[in-house]
Amino acid sequence: MKVQTKSKKVNKAWLNDHVTDPYVRLAQKEGYRSRAAYKLKEIDEAMHLIKPGQVVVDLGAAPGAWSQYLRRKFAPKAVGQGGAAVGALDGRIVALDLLDFEPIEGVQFIQGDFREQAVADELAASLDGAAVDVVVSDMAPNLSGIGAADAARVEHLVELAIEFCTQHLKPEGSLVCKVFHGSGYDALVKRFQAAFQTVKPLKPKASRDRSSETFLIGRRLRLGGRSGA
Repeated sequence: MKVQTKSKKVNKAWLNDHVTDPYVRLAQKEGYRSRAAYKLKEIDEAMHLIKPGQVVVDLGAAPGAWSQYLRRKFAPKAVGQGGAAVGALDGRIVALDLLDFEPIEGVQFIQGDFREQAVADELAASLDGAAVDVVVSDMAPNLSGIGAADAARVEHLVELAIEFCTQHLKPEGSLVCKVFHGSGYDALVKRFQAAFQTVKPLKPKASRDRSSETFLIGRRLRLGGRSGA
């Protein structure tokens, strides 16, 4: 009974935080599927990454808030009912997630596990040889609470994102990747620094204070990345 009571208290506290969260309210008002849109918005406004005409890959895309933000950047003057961007799309967005999500006009969606080679190959094939300007990754594993194991899972996803960038990103392109402070964080920063000329950590205001998440932004691939793009 004590466990249930504690669980109820935790759930009630989370619900209260969620309902009163200003970013949740803003997302509802502006038609975003989740408050996560404002994390990417803050990163973009700080780093000036997303521009019309680009090819962008959205990893860990569900429920679709980041793709919505990208869609609006590519059609800034075409906003329809509920805040959804509509009309001609100046750019290309390919989204991928293990979970399905409601279609977004103009966004190509692939459902599958990015850790599986067949899914990674399908994503690569969908580009039809086009070089990618920006990769954004909100991927995160199911955390077990065991530091070393969780750090290894996070590191694996980051490694896969970086590997994808070395194969498909333009030399001057960028990668935005969610990571977590704690065990393994310093190693991930070093891995980014080995792959990109410029690396910046950024924790958006839209990230909850109690969350250990932060984002690493890598810009301009070092030698060994994709060439001739």
